[in-house]
Amino acid sequence: MLTHRRKGIETMISLGRRKTLLAATGLVALLLAPFGAAGASPDTGRPFSFERLVERAQQASRQAYVPPYRPAPDVVRRINYEEHGKLRFKTDQAPYAKPGQGGAYPVTFFHLGELFAKRVNMYLVRDGVAREFGYNPSLFEMPASSPARQLPRDSGFAGFRLQEWNGASDWRTQDWVAFLGASYFRSIGASGQYGLSARGVAVNPAVAGMPEEFPDFTEFYIEEQADPAAPVTISALLDGPSITGAYRFRLTRGLERTKGVTMEVESRLFLRRDVARLGLIPLTSMFWFGEYGHERINDWRPEVHDSDGLALWTGNGERIWRPLNNPAGITVSTFQDENPRGFGLLQRDRNFDHYRDGVFYDRRPSLWVEPLAPLGKGQVQLLEIPTDDEIHDNIGAFWVPAGEAKAGSQYSLHYRLHWLDNEPYPAENIAQTVATRIGRGGEPGKPRPADEYKFVVEFDRPSVMRQIPWGVFTEVVFSTSSGKVIRSFSEPVPGGNVWRATVDLSVEPERIAELRMYLALDGKPLTETWLYQFDRRNILPRP
Repeated sequence: MLTHRRKGIETMISLGRRKTLLAATGLVALLLAPFGAAGASPDTGRPFSFERLVERAQQASRQAYVPPYRPAPDVVRRINYEEHGKLRFKTDQAPYAKPGQGGAYPVTFFHLGELFAKRVNMYLVRDGVAREFGYNPSLFEMPASSPARQLPRDSGFAGFRLQEWNGASDWRTQDWVAFLGASYFRSIGASGQYGLSARGVAVNPAVAGMPEEFPDFTEFYIEEQADPAAPVTISALLDGPSITGAYRFRLTRGLERTKGVTMEVESRLFLRRDVARLGLIPLTSMFWFGEYGHERINDWRPEVHDSDGLALWTGNGERIWRPLNNPAGITVSTFQDENPRGFGLLQRDRNFDHYRDGVFYDRRPSLWVEPLAPLGKGQVQLLEIPTDDEIHDNIGAFWVPAGEAKAGSQYSLHYRLHWLDNEPYPAENIAQTVATRIGRGGEPGKPRPADEYKFVVEFDRPSVMRQIPWGVFTEVVFSTSSGKVIRSFSEPVPGGNVWRATVDLSVEPERIAELRMYLALDGKPLTETWLYQFDRRNILPRP
């Protein structure tokens, strides 16, 4: 999973002070014949359709993989992070930036650099005809001393982004979606802030003894769209040593900022060779520490994370919340399911005082996956990688279909991505988890027992909690794969509708405990199911 700093190439996108790692050694690109050479005379155009793109991807899967074109590697290596930041696309040259150009959202492009070393070909589509938008150094603000001036005219671009709608006073500085690095893309949510990312596919993430593979989007087709309320349609070609694919994105920007962004995605994938772990619809995020965890002694802020939990809406209708960990070692958790109704990495904590940081973690979007076609049998897998800083994207979540991913296999996906503050379809009849806290077990005024830990989980939803009669206490339904429950109880938190469940658990030092809990009244669940993987190494100080 492209989630942790590795040796070699890394891709970083600035998020205020934070730099998010988005690519690493082993990134691969697609070199399928483009419609025209970058920097050449204006392209006369070729017929384009998504079906043609699918055919090209399928044909490529039957051929040997061709490494990508990397223009002038010695020059590109000199365009480091600092130098790359000085290369700014001239917004007055952006397609669809001027009245009468036929586009509602101007398109600007990212320059190549040390962190983005491979050419990505860009095409504009009008009336079913695609014409290449070629690279030219004059399209960028470029210091006289910049190494980029030494690049050849066929260098191409690294990626692109969509600016805010025409007529907005800040469209030149405000973008709402960006595609940059391997098959990664991201969007702002309802609060207008970037955070976590999605990507096209994950190939062999966290497989022991096997390097992860990073296929790339290397051709993009951006279709003309004049109505800002209608979707922007973008198609992409993907290729890597083990896989090829075609994607069609329909991106909708809420005209009111509170509506966030939705993306309807169709994809067709074709395997060149066997894949040990095929992650479909992958999401990637950052979790350093929350209300719990040993890292709290290493930083002045109360919490630091882009997402604080994995939410699941299973095929049988159960709602699950799994708080994230910054683990002591690479961990993959699996959640078996059939035709899940949705899953996502969410940022539920929206209280600025819980972060106290000007990079606005409280505004980071949640990302929810809504299948529009049945996914069948498989697993939602959660990947957690140790990190010692907030610059590392160390969390991944993806769907792994049942069965072996063999060469020649094909996959067809249709889903919707919701970039919002909260999940789009919350349950109306159960309360949600709003906080997870962990401490030493025992009672005040008495010696704290060794290897005993206290788990305090808070649930809230006024419409649900108001149903609890005065003086009645809810039942804590708790189970664990390891350890012994010492005590458990629930109680209302003064001043609101929040209920708190407390469990003291004795766990042997070398054991990992899978915890499961919810609150019930008269035998019926009142809350979603809280799951947690407890490893005492995750809460103790590390060397």
